[in-house]
Amino acid sequence: MVFLLKRIGIFVVTLLLASVVVFAVLAVLPGDPAQVAAGTQATPQQVAALRQEYGLTGSVPERYVRWLGDLVSGDLGTTFVSKRSIASAIGTRLQVTLPLVVMAMVLAVVVAIPLGILAAVGHRRASGTVISGLSQLGIAVPAFWAGLMLITLVAVRWGWLPAGGFTPWGDGWSEAVRSLLLPAISLAIVQAAILTRYVRSAVLEVMREDYIRTARAKGLTRLTALRRHGLRNAAIPVVTVLGLQLTALLVGALRLDNVFTRPGRGKQLLDGINSHESILVLDIVMLLVVVALVVNLLVDLLYLAIDPRLRSGPR
Repeated sequence: MVFLLKRIGIFVVTLLLASVVVFAVLAVLPGDPAQVAAGTQATPQQVAALRQEYGLTGSVPERYVRWLGDLVSGDLGTTFVSKRSIASAIGTRLQVTLPLVVMAMVLAVVVAIPLGILAAVGHRRASGTVISGLSQLGIAVPAFWAGLMLITLVAVRWGWLPAGGFTPWGDGWSEAVRSLLLPAISLAIVQAAILTRYVRSAVLEVMREDYIRTARAKGLTRLTALRRHGLRNAAIPVVTVLGLQLTALLVGALRLDNVFTRPGRGKQLLDGINSHESILVLDIVMLLVVVALVVNLLVDLLYLAIDPRLRSGPR
């Protein structure tokens, strides 16, 4: 319980500090949202009225406190131009981005963990060498380039999957999944390659431990000894990498929105920046920060589930 409360406290403090940094950085960026919304022909009085309406008056600390209060209360406000609810706008885009990230993560894990274990068990064989070589090649492939190649081959030439866009979930989940499959594979390629390398290294390190040698001396095969005695220890560094990769997938999903012309959060963020929708941009960035910090918190808790000895160790 003490460990959990301490981690939650660190989470809250870090989140508060991150909100200060994010707001301060965006507050000093050039451009006046009220002037952009009013147009070049607007009078100073009209611009001032819009600034009052948008909540852009007052000092930076005052605007920060007002924005943070609205954020905590769940009142995200409305966009400046379209007058649409920011909460509704973000929620609609999350229906695209979150399933995409989950699909990419699942694909990466399903591919990387067995390949990493096989590469470690057969590290002196041809199979291990081939897997290691392919993983190094996968690490060198940018996600956007993989996306373009998949569009060219799978969508345009072979016509197996749609090249872009997104089919709403209400029109059928199978079509929605098909529209997300190519970008998910594009994201998963690099992450699966990275994870394969880490799984291989973690398993190799465990296989060199004395307790594995003892298990082998008792007649167990490599895979059996690893399954019974080594996988739990090898999982600790892998969980750390998984947490980092989930954050990387969120960022990668933003970049792929333009490649696959999807109405995801990346396109929403770029549109908000171009139209000087400062509150919308703030809320999206803070959402990314919250997700990253929540992932780190979950990783800390997974450490305890994997290795209970950490509960009595120093913090």
